[in-house]
Amino acid sequence: MSKIIDGKKTAAEVIENVKALVADLAAKGHAAPGLAVVIVGEDPASQVYVASKSRTAKECGFHSVQHTLSAETSEEKLLELIGELNADSSIHGILVQLPLPGHIDSGKVIQAIAPEKDVDGFTFANVGKLGTGEMQTAFVPCTPAGSMLLIERVRGQDLSGLNAVVIGRSNIVGKPMASLLLEANCTVTIAHSRTKDLPALARTADILVAAVGRPEMVKGDWVKPGATVIDVGINRIAAPEKGEGKTRLVGDVAYQEAASVAGAITPVPGGVGPMTIAMLMANTIVSAYLAAGLARPRF
Repeated sequence: MSKIIDGKKTAAEVIENVKALVADLAAKGHAAPGLAVVIVGEDPASQVYVASKSRTAKECGFHSVQHTLSAETSEEKLLELIGELNADSSIHGILVQLPLPGHIDSGKVIQAIAPEKDVDGFTFANVGKLGTGEMQTAFVPCTPAGSMLLIERVRGQDLSGLNAVVIGRSNIVGKPMASLLLEANCTVTIAHSRTKDLPALARTADILVAAVGRPEMVKGDWVKPGATVIDVGINRIAAPEKGEGKTRLVGDVAYQEAASVAGAITPVPGGVGPMTIAMLMANTIVSAYLAAGLARPRF
């Protein structure tokens, strides 16, 4: 049986590190890091995510601000708010919760965030920095950053000579994940829905990252014996065994099958998920340190 990679434990360690850095920042005479979260509309899943982010920010000792706007808010008004937050020196991180209502151009809104406050790592400036290896000032999207930390806990920081396969090519996970693995000296292949003989390609991976959004798509016989498997997927499927109308969470990997082959694997839930919010806090404290002219903290 493979080693279970405990995302909750690692996330808790990141949060404790963030708290210590907040105390260090205060000791040096600087204000607490400020995180502003903007939510537009009443999407229930978004409400849960935002509440969790705000709660964790307060736990870390941040100056936490939440802007809850009606679904009818115009794009112009939202951009105006982003401009105000960009200019506010007490705010070090700005996060706009997606999805936004249909009448608002999400891309336009995300690109309006000042790159130095883009703690989600979605602006073109941060994407470009990551792609060119400018890691000193780049903000990396939180889910790939957290996944990478979990990989390092198993494999160490230098991944020279290892083959990595990333299944999924999204801008939020797949592409930045590939950039991080390249930076760590992996040989990286990005696979997707049009990849020929995906199972055979997956079997070449020492590190296999599944970020495709299809429940239990990656089967046990896709996994190379001893591989490190990072399951980014969070899918809700029917669970009739629990009762009528009940559901359960699964990843993109058929966990029980893969766990019998892999050297190490993240569970769902409890794997990559907790790392996403932890890395958001890490990015925010990094932004505060950089704004104060201090050396970038490492995680």
